[in-house]
Amino acid sequence: MGKTIKIIKTFSFTIIFLELILGVIFAVFYFNNLFGIQDLVTADYLVITMTVLLIFNSLFIWIVVLFLSSLRQKTDLRAAEIIGSDVQEAYNFAMIGLAITDEKNIVLWTNDLFKSRHIEIIDMDIIAWQPELAVLKDVINGKQTTKIVVNSRTYMVKLLPEAGLWIFKDITDYESVYNYSKEQAPVIGILEIDNYDDVVRGDDDFNDIVAKVKNDIFNYARDYGILLRRIKEDSYSMLCNYGSFARMVEDRFSIIDKVRNETTRGDIPLTLSIGIAYDFPDVIKLNDLANDALDIAMSRGGDQVVVSAYGQEMQFYGGKSEAQEKRNRVKTRVLADSLISLIKASERVLIMGHSEMDMDAFGACLGVKAICTRFKKYSRIVVDLKNTEFKTRAAMTSSFGKEELEKLIVSSRNAEDLVSGNTLLIVLDVHIPSMVMAPRLLEKAAKIVVIDHHRRAEEYIDSPVFNHIDSAASSTCELISEFIRFSSVNPKIELPSSYATIMLSGIFLDSSYFKSRKTGIRTFEAATILKEFGADNALAYDFLKDDYEEHKEVTDIISTLETPFYGVVIATADKERLYDHATIAKAANTCLSFKGVRAAFVIGKVSTRETRVSARSDGTINVSLLAEKMGGGGHFTSSAITFNSVDFDEIKQSILAVLESSLKEASNQALLKNSGEE
Repeated sequence: MGKTIKIIKTFSFTIIFLELILGVIFAVFYFNNLFGIQDLVTADYLVITMTVLLIFNSLFIWIVVLFLSSLRQKTDLRAAEIIGSDVQEAYNFAMIGLAITDEKNIVLWTNDLFKSRHIEIIDMDIIAWQPELAVLKDVINGKQTTKIVVNSRTYMVKLLPEAGLWIFKDITDYESVYNYSKEQAPVIGILEIDNYDDVVRGDDDFNDIVAKVKNDIFNYARDYGILLRRIKEDSYSMLCNYGSFARMVEDRFSIIDKVRNETTRGDIPLTLSIGIAYDFPDVIKLNDLANDALDIAMSRGGDQVVVSAYGQEMQFYGGKSEAQEKRNRVKTRVLADSLISLIKASERVLIMGHSEMDMDAFGACLGVKAICTRFKKYSRIVVDLKNTEFKTRAAMTSSFGKEELEKLIVSSRNAEDLVSGNTLLIVLDVHIPSMVMAPRLLEKAAKIVVIDHHRRAEEYIDSPVFNHIDSAASSTCELISEFIRFSSVNPKIELPSSYATIMLSGIFLDSSYFKSRKTGIRTFEAATILKEFGADNALAYDFLKDDYEEHKEVTDIISTLETPFYGVVIATADKERLYDHATIAKAANTCLSFKGVRAAFVIGKVSTRETRVSARSDGTINVSLLAEKMGGGGHFTSSAITFNSVDFDEIKQSILAVLESSLKEASNQALLKNSGEE
């Protein structure tokens, strides 16, 4: 039909054009009386000629209209054959619209639904009318259906390309019901005031700042339609619908910033942690998800909201503060005793750190090994020397003889043979399954313990029987030192001086020789504990010294520094060389020693298929937040990302894109924080 109309248009234009040309020629000849044409053509001839032309044009228009009407009827018959004339009424009753197009997407026919709703699209390009329909024409990446809105009504559209048939299903009523159900879907949350026990003295009703924080919480709940119920002195349950939750997300949970800003002006560092769950009909399951989300928020340092939608990745809001150091020896004693009970109840114990084991991971393993020795439990540290940092290997071989190492470590392959139903697997300095020294042991072990000081990531070891993540600690060696000292075991646990020296070296490493912002009173106390056990700080320092080759590597990496944003630098290692994890981290730490550098990202290849990015900051930028957006994680001031790629340009562009979009969010409110500390 489209081709026929085009032919008719061309023919009509030709006739009109010829008539105009002949008319102009005649007028020129007549008015100039060329060839005596005025004597030949009288007024009667002119009238007769005009009458003939008028009749001819009228007949032509009449014939064209009849022809198009006949053609339209034939098109209707063909459409009826496609859909079946006996079901057209059913389509109308079900509010289904039909449209047929040609190969150029021109609409040839529509059913009565379009006419009744005053949607006139015949002879129009259907893609030009609704550009969203173009996805249905994409054979490779196209969708099977798509939604469009026409005259305030929503349609689900499907295309049958062989017939050129477009099916429009009116789903306005379904959308209304769906949107209403979604709006009223239950959302459950749990809110907890961080550091409450460390702050409150006596009756909290007399603490002005605590009272103000609670008043802010209740006002926020009232403004956003949240049902709030107190569970404990420092925690509340939250119940609202999805509509209220959506408004909180749009507001980006401003209560977090409000409480932080108000309390940091004084001496009390109160913040809030919130876990929220939605998108599941069972409220008991939602409550479990909300509890898990709150645990993650707390283990990541608090001062943030973690949102868990069933079956989807978690979302994080806030997290602008570093984890506050908590001094609670009672809690430490309870945790230590719980760990010892698990060790005593086990037949044997396997101790494991992360891949590319550093001094902190190995030192923590030695500390747990000492606990196992105290209770005469068979224990081994899982170590693959090829998957261990060079300095750690050197410390291992220089501190222990061959016979000692045989009683101390076991390879990951041999460790699998030691796993039984009553074997306890203790994972230290890591909580991400893919980053442990021997991932297969996680699948075989029935009882797993996780102790770490890194900010908790979404990927986590499933169902540990004991879980302790303290992101306020400078190192895992610090945590294990506290467990050894403050456990209620009598007689006390003894720690060999060689173990204590390596643990002290681990503290040196992760606290950057006590210069890290995460270094607190507990860090110095842990170092004191290790000194009492005979730790040699000079030897611990020697374990971490660079040789000439490593120093040269760090210098070469730093020479490539670029400054894409003010105070932020990026350095790139040699693309043709493989680097140790520690070398890349050391280069990032060295960058921070330069004046004006607030954050540093160092890119280096660690294997033929993997590239590592070490991120460091001076505390004014939350590099953990930036790392998480690239699939990594870590601490507020120290994080890392591993890419399964060796394309440095692509990785660098990923870093720049994240900095462009999130640097402002990650920038710490140092001025406000410093004024609060003052």
